[in-house]
Amino acid sequence: MPVVNFLVNEVLSVPAYLVGIIVAVGLIALNKSVGQIVGGALKATLGFLILGAGAGVVVNALSPLGELILAATGAQGVVPTNEAIVSIAAAQFGAQVAWTMIGGFAISLLIARFTPLKYVFLTGHHIFFMATMLTVVLSVADLSNTMIVVVGSLLLGTIMQIMPTFAQPFTRRVTGNNTLAMGHFGSLGYITAGAIGTVVGKKSRSTEDLHVPEGLRFLRDSMVATALSMVIFYIVFTTWTWIKLGDTAAFDILGATNGGNFIMLGVALGLQFGIGVSIILYGVRTILAELVPAFEGISRRVVPGAVPALDVPIVFPFAPNAVLVGFIASFAGGLLSFGLLAWIFGPVFGLALILPGMVPHFFTGGGAGVYGNATGGRRGAVIGAFANGVLITFLAALLLKVLGSLGFENTTFGDADFGWFGIVVGNVVKLGAIGGLVGLAVLIVVLLFGASRYQQRLVNVEWKPGLEHSEWVAEEEAAEKAAIAEEAARKKAAATGGETS
Repeated sequence: MPVVNFLVNEVLSVPAYLVGIIVAVGLIALNKSVGQIVGGALKATLGFLILGAGAGVVVNALSPLGELILAATGAQGVVPTNEAIVSIAAAQFGAQVAWTMIGGFAISLLIARFTPLKYVFLTGHHIFFMATMLTVVLSVADLSNTMIVVVGSLLLGTIMQIMPTFAQPFTRRVTGNNTLAMGHFGSLGYITAGAIGTVVGKKSRSTEDLHVPEGLRFLRDSMVATALSMVIFYIVFTTWTWIKLGDTAAFDILGATNGGNFIMLGVALGLQFGIGVSIILYGVRTILAELVPAFEGISRRVVPGAVPALDVPIVFPFAPNAVLVGFIASFAGGLLSFGLLAWIFGPVFGLALILPGMVPHFFTGGGAGVYGNATGGRRGAVIGAFANGVLITFLAALLLKVLGSLGFENTTFGDADFGWFGIVVGNVVKLGAIGGLVGLAVLIVVLLFGASRYQQRLVNVEWKPGLEHSEWVAEEEAAEKAAIAEEAARKKAAATGGETS
């Protein structure tokens, strides 16, 4: 167990090390020199550490905003936090989680090697979170620890393959090719946003194609626009909290000494958020520069045709404005859902009140905004991300009912795939030891078969969701270029005519 715990806790659950190892394997398969292998692996590792540093800045800037919102509105309820529930479960299920994580990763690679599903899921912390959730849910069945690990590994390996598969046509619309896949367990939200975009966004321009007055041109810089938006958020909620709670209680939230200091601490946090997003984007570019070439080697030797499935910030550089739009829209969806839970679904169905957490709404909402924008422009980004906010709120509330009997009533997992997969597995295991195992076996077979058919019928033939939207955009751009060329020709003709006169 010490060796296993070391591999899980110190290597496999750290995305930077895991990606560095994968890059080294790929470069070895390409017969690169020792210097190239070491340099490539280190750069990929550093890129992920840079990404993690940016994520840390974002989380540190968002957490106080969540406290301010709760203080200003007086809302009470459960804030979904993956890290919190994992830490609670670790004391009771640590060994099973460790073995499930290693087994699941191995099963995922076997599926990639011998089936049409060719994805290698590299988001280590999400593998760890999903392994924890599956271990907890399976523990309610009358199974031995060994059987929990075996079944949990099969389930984990399955979902690590099927979710990148189902998201891939939409991911391809974002990236423009098949070199990357989505390796984040918020994929149901991204698929939903992309599907909504295909319906609502035929004549909607991209969030990145903003026509703004000359005086507001600075807003086209995503770092500036993001930071300014968060500064405004902070000013609104610091002021609101100060008015509602008074000096002492309000100042304690940010550790302020006076009113001016309280407001300016909020401004500083808003600016830090913008810095964090910029760091994330730089880290993503560094990772891609090393990972994509290395995967050519993995494709040739280890898993032919392998596609790396990476964390959600990997898509942020493709539509930075959509990230901010998606975050705001998802948070709005979370607020509306919280109201519905408090007013209707909580009293009638006994569902817990799920408060909108700033961190899950930023990362999954931002990703949903990018996917919705890729298939449906601004309308797709707004409506798709809003739907993601509703989805992760209600799925978290329903998942809490599955986890509640195990003593985790005060927290739950926050992202969409934890919700739907945990709810399905949790209800199947209620069939009993034998019935539950049979049901889970059927579930695994159905999911893998369905994903394989989806891969062959839609991914491999390069189905393009939102094609009508992209065709309309292309027509509009062509019309604009023609109009510009015509105007230039008219001016030139007028000038020539004037000179002749």
